[in-house]
Amino acid sequence: MLTETIMILLAVIWFIPIYYLIVTTLKSPQEATLAPLALPKFPQIQNYVTAWKNMQFPRAFGNTLFITVAAVLLIAVFGSMAGYALARAKTKAGNGIFLLFLAGLTVPFQMNIVSLYRIVKELHLMNTLFAVILVDVAINTPQAVFLFKEFIESTIPKELEEAASIDGCSVGKRFFAIVMPLLKPVVSTVIIIVTLNVWNEFMTPLLFLQSRENDVILQEVTRNIGQFSTDWTAMFPMLMLGVAPLMIFFVFMQKYIIAGVAAGAVKG
Repeated sequence: MLTETIMILLAVIWFIPIYYLIVTTLKSPQEATLAPLALPKFPQIQNYVTAWKNMQFPRAFGNTLFITVAAVLLIAVFGSMAGYALARAKTKAGNGIFLLFLAGLTVPFQMNIVSLYRIVKELHLMNTLFAVILVDVAINTPQAVFLFKEFIESTIPKELEEAASIDGCSVGKRFFAIVMPLLKPVVSTVIIIVTLNVWNEFMTPLLFLQSRENDVILQEVTRNIGQFSTDWTAMFPMLMLGVAPLMIFFVFMQKYIIAGVAAGAVKG
């Protein structure tokens, strides 16, 4: 009983910031200042209409969606291929390459911002969505490779591929026809994790996107942060509009997280 009570209290404490965010989106600036945690007396639905217009939501949403979908597809395809190769190639070179991917999990990419900026500039990709996509792929691929490799080693028996090899299947055909269909749990996990990471990424678009036509949702939200003051009743509806698609996606996909991580992250 004590444990359940403590968990309920922790859940209530955790929910307070979310409650504050939601109720503030429906208040006027004066009401939000005078009664921060009270329910709105007269819900201001107009706040969402104003936020939709001010942040040019369809354009910002389209840019964010394009970056996220492209990055997720590239990471899922190339991460699964790299994980498969590293899982089956038991050589010193393969182990060394895998250690490089592990290093990508431990070293924060912020340490390489200057180098990334110079590379993107030399490639003439500044102020393009493709620059953000390529950097996001580089940042998130190590985690995907790790998950794919561990899942393949612990779950997919080599005998399936050996039997296909005897029948004359090439390496590529074995991977796409036999291995890839068995990777659905970990593919779902990678898609969820990468989607959350890319959608919520702020620093990369901030560095490589200068024109408003290419802005993502979080960049539009920061336009409400002033030097001396911030209009929270204008900013919070923008946050809700930006988070809503991600929440809907997460609700429908969350059941795959535990299955994929439990099956692929622990060998044996």
